[in-house]
Amino acid sequence: MDNRPQWGSRAGFILAAVGSAIGLGNIWRFPAVAYENGGGAFFFPYLFALLTAGIPLLIMEFTIGHRYRGSAPLSYARLSKKYEWLGWWQVAISFVISTYYAVIIAWAMSFAGFSFNLKWGDDPNGFLFGEYLKLSETPGDIGGIVPGVFIPLVIVWVVTLGILFKGIKKGIEIANKIFIPVLVVLFLIIVVRALTLDGAIAGLDAFFKPNWEMIADPKVWVAAYGQIFFSLSIGFAIMVTYSSYLPKKTDLTNSAFITGFANSGFELLAGIGVFAALGFMAAQQGVGINEVVSSGVGLAFVVFPQIINEFPALNGLFGSFFFICLTLAGLTSLISIVETFVAGVQDKFNVSRNKAVLVGGGLSAVISILFATQGGLYFLDAADYFINQFGVALAGLVQVVIVGWVLKELKNLQNHADAVSDIKLGAWWKVCLIGITPIVLGYMMIQNIITNVKDNYEGYPTSFLLYSGWGVAIAALIMGFVFMAIKKNETQTKLTIPNDKEVSQ
Repeated sequence: MDNRPQWGSRAGFILAAVGSAIGLGNIWRFPAVAYENGGGAFFFPYLFALLTAGIPLLIMEFTIGHRYRGSAPLSYARLSKKYEWLGWWQVAISFVISTYYAVIIAWAMSFAGFSFNLKWGDDPNGFLFGEYLKLSETPGDIGGIVPGVFIPLVIVWVVTLGILFKGIKKGIEIANKIFIPVLVVLFLIIVVRALTLDGAIAGLDAFFKPNWEMIADPKVWVAAYGQIFFSLSIGFAIMVTYSSYLPKKTDLTNSAFITGFANSGFELLAGIGVFAALGFMAAQQGVGINEVVSSGVGLAFVVFPQIINEFPALNGLFGSFFFICLTLAGLTSLISIVETFVAGVQDKFNVSRNKAVLVGGGLSAVISILFATQGGLYFLDAADYFINQFGVALAGLVQVVIVGWVLKELKNLQNHADAVSDIKLGAWWKVCLIGITPIVLGYMMIQNIITNVKDNYEGYPTSFLLYSGWGVAIAALIMGFVFMAIKKNETQTKLTIPNDKEVSQ
């Protein structure tokens, strides 16, 4: 009997999946990636990547979770006992990401408050790194806890764990039904306002103007696949976990298309808003757009405060709107990330949800304090880069190879998805997962290894990267095998799945 908790509605599930996919990267990564890789021309490889990797992988993860009714480790164990480690590896990756992701949300929360009186003054760069983060001079030097980061970090964890304590239907689903509409409405207000500013059209022209010559560059296609892959929450257990809470008769394929296109739609909206604002800033400073384009932490916490300073009216209000958007986008993603290891701990050790949230979420919260220290930004930067490049991307590649090539499970998964979905999966789905996706991800991985062996990331000392970067990524993989080796606290259960196939767990 399947007594697993369930979403209250398919719309609730889709909002949660979209909430997981829409994160900080949509706002601060996509616009710059598109601009640097051909502008308007980038949308062709981007759309191709969405249709040949993003949505096919989403369908695969949705189907695995729905068919095997478990967290990622349990679902892969039910797929084949030998591969439970893959699920735990992905859960460990999520755990690492949760520890520093919460800190970035805490920054956004702080800056939402700073916006009202423009506390960063005329030098947002100096304010961020000096006054706010109190950044150490040397990578690896931890220093003391920074109260201005630690206090909002506590609030982030209280909100996140409070929602998770409430469960799937009354916690995660309700939170996403509130957060996602508010996020979209606030961001639309920002975009509409940005479009009315002087220089906005020049900004949009820079963003959309196609450089067709770049289409022939393999790096542009790799950038497109990378953006899709990292943006859609694929490869680190989230979508497998979320889909395991779906009712048995749920249209999986349609849900994947809606999730994929909703995420891309928000990225496009973010690009319009960000470049309209950058165009305004370039016009105010009398420089070219290329001189003000930025991404990541620099865009959000340095460039945007500079733009807000220049706003003609109500700049504090629009500034707070922007940082509230970052906070909401971050929270919906963080909730989904923490849920992966809450579900994994519940399934493996047969404990109550509250205990799993307390242990898993509590441990992540405690470790996250490291990133709220004076040296926190260095640790955050290294951990984020290596866990994404050699965690998420590598785990996604291994997942596709194991499911598609080793276990040859795609036919069974296709039958399962087709049985509940209006859109039937044709040969394109298997071709994408067996051919295109592993080739592109494999190429990305080889290029990443060559790049990082040749030069240290950001010029950081090798000794620092060995434990804060490479060490973190390798530890996540090792934890996969460690958790698989731990014996369960319950007797074996049987799960009956379609096609009259029973799997032991």
